[in-house]
Amino acid sequence: MGKVYLIGAGPGDEELITLKAVRKLKECTAVMYDRLSGTGVLKYLNENCKLYYCGKEPGCHYKTQDEINDMLVQLAKEGHIVGRVKGGDPYIFGRGGEEALRLIDEGIEFEVVPGITSPISVLNYGGIPVTHRKIAQSFHVFTGMSAEKLNMNWKATATIGGTLIFLMGFENLGFISGKLVENGMSESTPCAVVMRGTTAKQRKVVGTLADIKEKATEAGLHSPCIIVVGEVVKFNDKLNWFEKKQLFGKNVCITRTKEQSKEIREKLIDLGAQVTEINSIEIKRTTENLDEFVNKLSDYDYIVCTSVNGVNSLFDYLSDKNYDVRKIKGTFAAIGPATEEAIKQRGIIPEVVAEKFVAESLFDAMKNVVKPGDKVFIPRAKNARPYLVAVLKEAGCVVDECHAYETVTGSSQNKDSFEEVDTVIFTSPSTVENMIKIVGLESIKQKRVISIGPITGKALEKHEISFEICDEYTTKGVIDKLLES
Repeated sequence: MGKVYLIGAGPGDEELITLKAVRKLKECTAVMYDRLSGTGVLKYLNENCKLYYCGKEPGCHYKTQDEINDMLVQLAKEGHIVGRVKGGDPYIFGRGGEEALRLIDEGIEFEVVPGITSPISVLNYGGIPVTHRKIAQSFHVFTGMSAEKLNMNWKATATIGGTLIFLMGFENLGFISGKLVENGMSESTPCAVVMRGTTAKQRKVVGTLADIKEKATEAGLHSPCIIVVGEVVKFNDKLNWFEKKQLFGKNVCITRTKEQSKEIREKLIDLGAQVTEINSIEIKRTTENLDEFVNKLSDYDYIVCTSVNGVNSLFDYLSDKNYDVRKIKGTFAAIGPATEEAIKQRGIIPEVVAEKFVAESLFDAMKNVVKPGDKVFIPRAKNARPYLVAVLKEAGCVVDECHAYETVTGSSQNKDSFEEVDTVIFTSPSTVENMIKIVGLESIKQKRVISIGPITGKALEKHEISFEICDEYTTKGVIDKLLES
């Protein structure tokens, strides 16, 4: 018998997930997720985890609640560690209680991992505090999805005071505002609707109970939305920190390996962008090829590293072999600042560093220091460009090239999220070719495309994809290009 975790994934911002949720997702062998949990959480799953979409959309249920309950039971009885991932918190209008009760009936062990709930977080991102001293000393959360059918005490609701929050109620917005006015609340009471809060698609409409329905309809808002009623709505502009971020409203797709995506993902999120991560390449280590060269490392005059992956492949191999890197007497050369930093993290300062992240720039930096007869070792990718090896040999160097790793096509796990992407960032020719395989050429042509440098640009040109090129071939250069628009 397996076990089930009912996991709250937060309101949509991929970083609004708890540490415990992340830890448990890594343990799961099967995960069931819905549309409100977003796809950002999928990056925490192990590669062998089975994935099931069981989302519910207004008027279009992919699975009924009974079918979801049955699947939870079935997967657990098959021995899986099941993650039932839900937007927000499992027990706040998430029907997590029904799922838990079914598991109890079946004798299946479960745990609940609470999530950050949308009534608080979405309004926070909309600049609306749910409470405020002397203005709102309480808040009250209602389901709005079936407001017309619920036996609600509208008189009590309209006169209770504090902040009123309605979830999943956009279709009933007119009914809700009408009932509140009908039962004594002033038509001039501030009211706001926040759509897809905490994401790049967040939109907000502010009005009063008298006109909020008309304003929201004119603005084209649609589910999922949160309705908030009360004086705290007046803070929506002054406290509007999220929508003022430089990249707010942008959904940026990064296409590198999972390991290399972390730095740029965090920078983009801090600038207000929503990040869609499609790891179009994976690194397959072939460090057994280093066996041929390990006993000659002390003889080389130069160790040339052309990528972070090359650095990690080499030094991880040496560590596994208990090789003392002090035996290496040669000068280290790096293709750019990221590779330079990776070498520094291994306790070595590269003396030759290319200004730009291209082989031509690295050779420009080396040609004035290498001499005919110098021995050069280059641990790099199997499918790397031949340029650098060729020009070093032309300069009279004795060059040993080792394929310490190769890039292969990555997972297509997040490909369905590509539809909402505004901009795609490509950092190598292999990311271009693999993304075409994963999401299709025409889909890419519909987006704004940024190339980190000219070599990647040539791969885009080959497929007639329009693109912009960074002035600086680094993560910073990519960010600067994004900020131009």
